[in-house]
Amino acid sequence: MLFATCSLLFVLPLWAQQGESLNDDPVSNIGLSLEEMFQRFGAPKQVHAARGDENWQDDVVFVYGDRFFYVFRDRVWQIGLKSGYGMKVGDSKAFALQILADKGLDKGDYLLAPLSGGAWPIALRVNFNAGKISGMFVYRTDF
Repeated sequence: MLFATCSLLFVLPLWAQQGESLNDDPVSNIGLSLEEMFQRFGAPKQVHAARGDENWQDDVVFVYGDRFFYVFRDRVWQIGLKSGYGMKVGDSKAFALQILADKGLDKGDYLLAPLSGGAWPIALRVNFNAGKISGMFVYRTDF
């Protein structure tokens, strides 16, 4: 009986860790190494490439639930969100402006809001298409 109890103590934390931190503030996941990302979240649902305008802008994207972890070299530098900060994809620009209040800088087809709490300068970018949120990204602005 003692062996079974000890075995469960070692196995259960592995399951509990996987996906648990996805509810954390995305800022806490910026800068994770690949090893840290895999330890924290396990295997991703999907992996795909994101092509930038220039070669140095190409990223590998790891998909975990409704979050998209953009990796350059060996570190997460950007996280795409379907929802967060009180907003979700499909919400109106007026709603996003209301949520971000005076923190968001209106750039026309996107809003930019600085975020605190990271080891690097971090911002939230909210993209719009036809007046609706089409994407949200938390990213290192020094990248």
